Amino acid sequence: MTATHPNNQPLAVPNFVLQACRLLAQEEPAPTLTQLAHRVQISPAHLHRVFCQHVGMSPKAYADACRAKSLRSGLIEADSVTDAMYAAGYGSSSRFYAHSEKALGMSVKQYRQGGHKEVLYFALGSCSLGEVLIASSEKGLVALLLGEDAQTLLELAQARFPHAHWQGGHPSYDQLASQVLSFLDQPDQIPAFPLDLRGTVFQCQVWQALQRIPVGTVLTYSELAQRIGRPAAVRAVASACAANHLAVIVPCHRVVRQDGGLGGYAWGLARKQYLLDVENSLT
Repeated sequence: MTATHPNNQPLAVPNFVLQACRLLAQEEPAPTLTQLAHRVQISPAHLHRVFCQHVGMSPKAYADACRAKSLRSGLIEADSVTDAMYAAGYGSSSRFYAHSEKALGMSVKQYRQGGHKEVLYFALGSCSLGEVLIASSEKGLVALLLGEDAQTLLELAQARFPHAHWQGGHPSYDQLASQVLSFLDQPDQIPAFPLDLRGTVFQCQVWQALQRIPVGTVLTYSELAQRIGRPAAVRAVASACAANHLAVIVPCHRVVRQDGGLGGYAWGLARKQYLLDVENSLT
């Protein structure tokens, strides 16, 4: 794990950041910033700044992501909820249930049953990029898919979220969908859409870094890997970009190959080039 200096030279991650990561991932409850700073013998402000620089998220966000990842995998693999609770690092059932619904977006029982009762609202529409599917959970947007055929997009979305109950035609959701479609036609400024990013800790780290790339700017996959402090993880970064469910809003189209080629794009290279051309004209 390394960060990048403004001159693009990699910086070794300080040992206190690595120690903080281990403590946040292993201890329950996760230490507060003040407790963590005391343990690693660094001031809270300095720890927070350097941790964010190298890890790409705050200590609290890192701890929450670690818990959520362990919880999701544990509930699938463990023989019982109790086993999953302890495997995820929770020392008490009250804390476990208090955090689990937020981390999972549903109750533990629903998740163990495959999430059959989770409702995802969706709408289909058209814009300059072609056909669009927009879907949201109660927490925020979970998918924005682009393609040529609306039915194919719906089938793709259902395959990505196989246990959800899909509900279309909701009047209040159609209004949000209209706002998203307007943004796709004029992507110069992203409105404050709430997002429900669902992925591994690493994927979410990449997706958050993508959202910090300004309009009209491109990075190489290597540069993006450096920005999240993982310069050797170029292929993993590319895979995380390909796994992105939120086209344009999480702008993986702003990442290109080292030689300047477009690289890959889940929604087609023609759309990627179109988006880059539009954004270049706006800057």
